[in-house]
Amino acid sequence: MVDRWQENVAFAEEFRRKLHAHPELSWQEHQTASAVREVLDQLQIPWRPCAQTGTVAWLNSAAGGPAIALRGDMDALPISEQTGKEYQSRNEGCMHACGHDGHTATLLAAARWLKQHESQLPQPVVLIFQPAEEGGHGAREMIRDGALEGVGVIYGWHNWPALPYRAVACPDDLVMCGNGTFTIGFHGKGGHASQPELCADPVLAASAVNLALQQIVSRRLSPQAAAVVSVTQFNAGTAPTVIPEYAELGGSIRVPDEATRKAVNQLIDEVARDTAAAWGVRAQVEHQPRYQATINHPGPAAVARECWQSIHGEETLRHGRPMPIMASEDFSYFLREIPGAFALIGSDDGQDHHIPCHSPHYDFNDRLIADVCRWYCRLAGLTAV
Repeated sequence: MVDRWQENVAFAEEFRRKLHAHPELSWQEHQTASAVREVLDQLQIPWRPCAQTGTVAWLNSAAGGPAIALRGDMDALPISEQTGKEYQSRNEGCMHACGHDGHTATLLAAARWLKQHESQLPQPVVLIFQPAEEGGHGAREMIRDGALEGVGVIYGWHNWPALPYRAVACPDDLVMCGNGTFTIGFHGKGGHASQPELCADPVLAASAVNLALQQIVSRRLSPQAAAVVSVTQFNAGTAPTVIPEYAELGGSIRVPDEATRKAVNQLIDEVARDTAAAWGVRAQVEHQPRYQATINHPGPAAVARECWQSIHGEETLRHGRPMPIMASEDFSYFLREIPGAFALIGSDDGQDHHIPCHSPHYDFNDRLIADVCRWYCRLAGLTAV
């Protein structure tokens, strides 16, 4: 039994590193999907394509009754990797900088172990290999394509470098915030840099708006509000001696609910319009809603914590970090449809696994594969793992 378990973990670690070397962006996960489906075929686990590059597989379907679903996401990010690992990305400008390679490999490890013990499962199990989590609304599209048919409860997870290794954050309610992006275009009057009095400078207006937006959270919202407004892009100009006609800011918001989203978006509109007008520039704001908040159901969340604690100890439940996490997840779509829970599981073991997700220096902690595989199997009803 121990040898088989170690072989399963070694397989998943090797598979993870192969995925890491060949990352694919949202809705482009064709090689990743083929690799997953090849393993499922080898295991004689039935599956079907779902939402283009997604895959839904199932175990113990003859048991009848509602199934438990386990999810792993697959897509990478448009980031140039700088880890220097031997399995570093071979696709320039594309990187598994969020650990979805690890999530996929972990779900496959669980699939292999569950298949070996399929007769012991008390209920059907659905495996969801999801594309396009990184802003592509992959969960929504899988739901539309029937991924949750016959499913009664769903569980998912994300590695989290800001938490100590094996610490788990899985509250009964809000676990991750909703998000959105915004673009602000500044329309001014360009001219020669030596004659600013004849111009309406969009760079100056955009700079003033950038500073003013930082006051929304600190001065326009309640101190208890869990919200973030981040300006992440500033594009303007064509030459050092030319005041341009146009400048543009872009950024992201994080909000705990739709009422706060509405308030923050209205304040961005107000601040951008009125501040730009003070410099004789017209501001035009566009908002792009992305994901709603990820809100756990209390019952499944309690089960998730109990299963994790039974394997890894009660101390792993005391992570000491304020909730919610301000990042966002399209797992929120699943939790709006059926009961379930999403957990953030710490990866910081003091060996460079504290580097945050979305960094070009990030690398997934392979030790989590065995940990989460045990947890997934326990959730599915296997007690001796």
